[in-house]
Amino acid sequence: MSDWKYDIEDVGDDGDDGGTGDDDTSQMYPVDEPLEPGSPSAENILFVVLGALTMLFVFLRLTGLA
Repeated sequence: MSDWKYDIEDVGDDGDDGGTGDDDTSQMYPVDEPLEPGSPSAENILFVVLGALTMLFVFLRLTGLA
Protein backbone atom coordinates (compact mmCIF):
# COMPACT_ATOMS: atom_id res chain seq x y z
CA MET A 1 0.00 0.00 0.00
CA SER A 2 1.42 3.36 -1.00
CA ASP A 3 1.32 6.57 1.02
CA TRP A 4 -0.62 8.34 -1.72
CA LYS A 5 -4.39 8.64 -1.65
CA TYR A 6 -4.77 7.77 -5.35
CA ASP A 7 -2.69 5.63 -7.68
CA ILE A 8 -1.79 6.49 -11.30
CA GLU A 9 -4.19 3.81 -12.47
CA ASP A 10 -7.04 5.58 -10.65
CA VAL A 11 -6.53 9.07 -12.05
CA GLY A 12 -4.76 8.53 -15.39
CA ASP A 13 -1.78 10.31 -16.92
CA ASP A 14 -1.20 14.06 -16.76
CA GLY A 15 0.15 14.20 -20.30
CA ASP A 16 -1.61 15.16 -23.51
CA ASP A 17 -4.60 12.93 -24.05
CA GLY A 18 -4.64 13.57 -27.79
CA GLY A 19 -8.02 15.23 -27.56
CA THR A 20 -9.50 17.64 -30.03
CA GLY A 21 -9.54 20.59 -27.65
CA ASP A 22 -13.32 20.80 -27.42
CA ASP A 23 -13.26 21.63 -23.73
CA ASP A 24 -14.44 24.95 -22.34
CA THR A 25 -10.97 26.52 -22.10
CA SER A 26 -10.22 26.13 -25.80
CA GLN A 27 -13.18 28.34 -26.70
CA MET A 28 -12.46 31.01 -24.10
CA TYR A 29 -10.24 33.04 -26.44
CA PRO A 30 -10.92 32.21 -30.09
CA VAL A 31 -7.84 32.51 -32.28
CA ASP A 32 -9.64 33.92 -35.31
CA GLU A 33 -10.96 36.96 -33.38
CA PRO A 34 -8.50 39.89 -33.45
CA LEU A 35 -7.83 41.82 -30.26
CA GLU A 36 -9.25 45.31 -30.30
CA PRO A 37 -7.41 48.04 -28.37
CA GLY A 38 -9.42 49.85 -25.76
CA SER A 39 -9.04 53.10 -23.94
CA PRO A 40 -7.55 52.86 -20.43
CA SER A 41 -9.63 54.04 -17.53
CA ALA A 42 -8.43 56.68 -15.09
CA GLU A 43 -8.27 54.10 -12.29
CA ASN A 44 -5.96 51.84 -14.31
CA ILE A 45 -3.69 54.76 -15.20
CA LEU A 46 -3.56 55.82 -11.54
CA PHE A 47 -2.51 52.35 -10.37
CA VAL A 48 0.18 52.03 -13.05
CA VAL A 49 1.65 55.44 -12.23
CA LEU A 50 1.45 54.75 -8.49
CA GLY A 51 3.19 51.39 -8.94
CA ALA A 52 5.92 52.91 -11.10
CA LEU A 53 6.57 55.70 -8.59
CA THR A 54 6.62 53.22 -5.71
CA MET A 55 9.16 50.98 -7.45
CA LEU A 56 11.28 54.00 -8.37
CA PHE A 57 11.29 55.05 -4.72
CA VAL A 58 12.22 51.51 -3.61
CA PHE A 59 15.11 51.32 -6.10
CA LEU A 60 16.37 54.75 -5.06
CA ARG A 61 16.24 53.76 -1.38
CA LEU A 62 18.09 50.49 -2.08
CA THR A 63 20.85 52.26 -3.98
CA GLY A 64 21.15 54.96 -1.32
CA LEU A 65 20.28 57.85 -3.63
CA ALA A 66 17.15 58.87 -1.73
